[in-house]
Amino acid sequence: HTITGYVTDENGRPIKDLYILQKGTENHTHTNSQGFFSIENVDKNQVLLFTHVGYESSEVVIDDPAVVLQIIMNTTSVDLDAVVISNNVDTFNTLALLDLQINPVNSSQEILQTVPGLFIGQHAGGGKAEQLFLRGFDIDHGTDVAIGVDGMPVNMVSHAHGQGYADLHFLIPETINSIDYGKGSYDASKGNFATAGHVNLNTKEFLQRNLIQTEIGDFNYQRLLSMFNVVDNSNTSAYVATEYITFDGPFDSPQNFDRFNIFSKLNHRTKTGGEFNLTASYFTSEWDASGQIPERAVASGLIGRFGSIDDTEGGSTSRTNLNLTYNFNLSDTEQLKTQAYYTHYNFELFSNFTFFLEDPLNGDQIKQQESRDLVGINAFYNKEYIIGDNNLDWYTGISLRNDRTDGSSLARTLNRRTTLEQIQLGDIKETNSSLWTGLEYTTGNWNIDAGIRLEHFKFVYRDGLDNSFDTLSQDATALLPKLNLAYQASSNWQLYLKNGIGLHSNDTRVVIQNEADKILPKSYGSDLGTIFKPTNRLVVNTALWYLYLEQEFVYVGDAGVIEPSGKTERYGFDLGLNYQLTDYLFLDTNLNYAHARAIEEASGEDYIPLAPEWTSTGGLSLKNYKGWNASLRYRYIADRAANEDKSIIAQGYFVNELNVNYDFSKRLNVGFTIENLFDVEWNETQFATETRLQNETASVEEIHFTPGTPFFIKGRLVYSF
Repeated sequence: HTITGYVTDENGRPIKDLYILQKGTENHTHTNSQGFFSIENVDKNQVLLFTHVGYESSEVVIDDPAVVLQIIMNTTSVDLDAVVISNNVDTFNTLALLDLQINPVNSSQEILQTVPGLFIGQHAGGGKAEQLFLRGFDIDHGTDVAIGVDGMPVNMVSHAHGQGYADLHFLIPETINSIDYGKGSYDASKGNFATAGHVNLNTKEFLQRNLIQTEIGDFNYQRLLSMFNVVDNSNTSAYVATEYITFDGPFDSPQNFDRFNIFSKLNHRTKTGGEFNLTASYFTSEWDASGQIPERAVASGLIGRFGSIDDTEGGSTSRTNLNLTYNFNLSDTEQLKTQAYYTHYNFELFSNFTFFLEDPLNGDQIKQQESRDLVGINAFYNKEYIIGDNNLDWYTGISLRNDRTDGSSLARTLNRRTTLEQIQLGDIKETNSSLWTGLEYTTGNWNIDAGIRLEHFKFVYRDGLDNSFDTLSQDATALLPKLNLAYQASSNWQLYLKNGIGLHSNDTRVVIQNEADKILPKSYGSDLGTIFKPTNRLVVNTALWYLYLEQEFVYVGDAGVIEPSGKTERYGFDLGLNYQLTDYLFLDTNLNYAHARAIEEASGEDYIPLAPEWTSTGGLSLKNYKGWNASLRYRYIADRAANEDKSIIAQGYFVNELNVNYDFSKRLNVGFTIENLFDVEWNETQFATETRLQNETASVEEIHFTPGTPFFIKGRLVYSF
């Protein structure tokens, strides 16, 4: 018989990606986004098992196969036993959801570190997007990882500060519900920037409770958060969240960091099973920064570790978002998902990378500025076919994205007040249209997913410093095939081989100036890996991977553009472990290795600056034990080359963080967080830069760094109702 049904939580809301297993067999399925499921070849009196992370498992005996089952799942403490190894379920994203539920979230940008091997570093006063590292890439601010929120892109093409600039600070961390991520360029639905990987953060559709939260900490840290339901019933929910943060940081010159966020979301499910989401958000931030400081200035006593050479650095930014999605079933086997989004964005950043190298009198401060409107649409169609005992899914999608940037500029400035010289000024229009399609075929223990993606870009630039007012344009097209194989060796063991060609686009100004050998340089990658669950409470995953790039990028800060360099290759391995020691105690760790080299350079001069080699994160977490929740986390990055011949080394670090929370009642929670628990001296970001101080006669190339936060404690009080 074919058994059908719906699965909801206690509030009547559908639960998607819930695993359904016919006990005693390998027959299984999972729920769709509306909570609907269908499972074939089930006999009367057999038992179906329903499991999902965060819900109590449920068993149902099939008495009448004709009855449409209505299953209600009760929430419970997270349990690794609910993690399923299956071709129908993305186990990595399930583990990410488990990590999100176990460990507290400090910031939306830090949530990226839920992706094993992904590191972040801040080097400009907390308001600038963090620097990213993954799989042997110094990704700068997003060049080789595609980041999205509810399907809306975060990466900014042809940004004033750097290609792919991805600032997640507009997202309030407590609104995050789940994380979808993948390493490599193997997903046909992911396009520009998805070379090292992609990450999409999904926000909550509703709030379990209203809450007010306040935090106070060292260095004048203050944060106020509120989250309130406006509408809350089984079909419709709406909530509003606001966040305000101020922070001076440990620096001699206070950061004067100030951020305000407001986020709202409406979710409605129609009687016919459609789902409508509308989100609106606004974010604004201002800050001062001490910038990157040279080692020699600290060693000589000219400044301390938290001092500055130019303390007039800093900036401001704002972002307004509207995001509309509507998903519905055309039939029992057909789904259509649609999306439209709009963003208005402003950015102004003052930096000084070289101090007095270019201008001994006024200094080398620069201003990068832009105002942007971003609009896009996405549509995704999926149809399922049953061919004997086999399943065939056909999927296809389209997307269109248009960026219009006015007044993208680079200027030499003095003390953030006086403009000395306009180096670049222009308007950018960049349009990216995409079409992808593929087939996913499941037969026996095999799953074969073959897809292809077509990308087309049109680049338009009008130079505001050119009196001819000429508008220059260029276009390019790329075809990106993907092939992924998975073999279900047993109910607790999966092997997979992923292959794909991806790309990261070049900056429009570089394309127009014909400085790029490849307008759309491609990446070629493969992953060979396994996911293994030897016991109910232990999951081990490992992968060997390889990645070749037709062209690398180098960011030139004082020029404000991306310049292409030569071919590169990377290979390495990932190893991850999740273990539940008791009902309340969880252990997780991962170890990542990457060998990154420039192919066309001589041996010993082929290092890729700042490419991470060894990284590891993990920790021990206590969840829901007599009102207590706690976690002790670590992150580690080894020494790495800061320049091409490794004559300059970026020092590694090992730092810890402690989180402790206690529920005094269902309404009142108190806790604290200690960053850098053991008060180690570490450099959060580092660069090999040639600079000249005001009293020097010659320039020096050496490590310039932003010091990592010292021992930093902050307490919080949460009232929910």
